[in-house]
Amino acid sequence: MTNTDIKARQPLANQEQSLHLLRQMLRIRRFEEKSTELYSAMKIRGFLHLYIGEEAVAVGVAEALSTDDAVVATYREHGHAIVRGMSMGAIMAEMYGKVDGCCRGRGGSMHLFDAEHRLYGGNAIVGGGFPIAVGLALADHLQKKARVTCCCFGEGAMAEGEFHESMNLASLWQLPVLFVCENNFYAMGTALELSESVVDLSSKAAAYAVPTATVDGMDVIAVAEAAKKASDTVRETGAPFFLECRTYRFRPHSMFDPELYRSKQEVDGWKQRCPILSLTNRLKEKGWIDDSTLEKLEEDIATEIASAVDFAEQSEWESVEDLTRFVYSDVGVN
Repeated sequence: MTNTDIKARQPLANQEQSLHLLRQMLRIRRFEEKSTELYSAMKIRGFLHLYIGEEAVAVGVAEALSTDDAVVATYREHGHAIVRGMSMGAIMAEMYGKVDGCCRGRGGSMHLFDAEHRLYGGNAIVGGGFPIAVGLALADHLQKKARVTCCCFGEGAMAEGEFHESMNLASLWQLPVLFVCENNFYAMGTALELSESVVDLSSKAAAYAVPTATVDGMDVIAVAEAAKKASDTVRETGAPFFLECRTYRFRPHSMFDPELYRSKQEVDGWKQRCPILSLTNRLKEKGWIDDSTLEKLEEDIATEIASAVDFAEQSEWESVEDLTRFVYSDVGVN
């Protein structure tokens, strides 16, 4: 199979669609900025991995998925949860550890889950989502359901055995998995070229006879176009597809990361390609948005986030008596 590189800047969709994409990216960015503030205030504890800079990937890929498709993500999954339709309140309450969180506060930032919106994690284990995605796709295949399972992962996960096992099975059994590699070039603090002998990631998928494509993950229009082509291929063939989105996280790996492995100049250089700034500028060039419209958009998002924070603040802690529930199934136990 060949690798298709999508390099040219894609034309904007219509005004309504373009504004929708901008709004979705801004919702993720502002939610995570607020999460950083709350983490510093010790309202959110545990681990917190931010998606700031990578928003174009989750937003662009989401445009190619239906509500009936499944999504399996990593521990950097706030953006995926938001674009899948989960309420910010349920996400924020989960990060607070409150009972009204999507997992009753038991999972936290890394384990967002919502069966109604078919988001199956949130997974703290690097590469842990691969077998889950293959299992979901196998179930659809056996039940003859025309659905796509989208498996998002970082490039560091491709060094794990689960990647190779899952890619092999998906290809061997012809399962409808859209593998989306969010390549931000650093697996925690290790640069790609220092951890992988072969940095052409698509060649690893091609080795399993899986068709591939590579796209600029900082351009939401390009990602949406590439993801649509990829998902259409999966739907038509019932077989897997590998899409590499080359992106970059502007923040450290996690809130505990001193970020000693890359230079400020490198980060600042990538920030010049910010997907939100880029799309905003293009919309202004077309006359499709002005400062007042942008200000109103920001106000609406700020209100949504404030409501989510209030929801989390008002939510209760789980009672001590319930702490052993769900550790093992208590269904039918008196």
